[in-house]
Amino acid sequence: MASNIVITEYIMNALKACKLAVLATEGDGQPHASLIAISPVGGFRELVFATYRNTRKYSNLIHNGKVAVLIEGEDIGSTCLKEKFVLTAYGSAKEIGVARNDVFLNTHLEKHPDLESFVHSADCAIILISVNAYQVVRGIDDVQWWTIEELDAPVNFREISKKNEFKDRLYPKKNQSEQTD
Repeated sequence: MASNIVITEYIMNALKACKLAVLATEGDGQPHASLIAISPVGGFRELVFATYRNTRKYSNLIHNGKVAVLIEGEDIGSTCLKEKFVLTAYGSAKEIGVARNDVFLNTHLEKHPDLESFVHSADCAIILISVNAYQVVRGIDDVQWWTIEELDAPVNFREISKKNEFKDRLYPKKNQSEQTD
């Protein structure tokens, strides 16, 4: 298994680079997907976004706070080629109270300054997602699940020396018979 340090670093870098994501909610038994501008807070443990209160996504969040956030991105691997990846953050969402709003709002505006007038409108809610787990997908046969507890766990120093194990699994070397000229 790859080191949680490597995975944590990977998730944090992906969240920093990503500006938009797809939020999945559920209401009255129906799934709903929305494009949102996200900002990581506290590393990888929390995500923040803004929405109007008169939207289906907000209504769904109020009735059922369980959410999934799909984040697509790319990484430059050891082959210097761009590699696609997908992260899905699973957690629970709630509106942030006014007392805590400033810290999260400022963090969000640092990443998305173009949303200044939107986030200050009277009907805008700032939503905080507390992430419980991440699914990291690098390919159809390369899917990993990591809980926040696993990512926060103390590291076995033998695992750190195996840091390249994760990279090797992400970017497997072709054996000679598979290589083409």
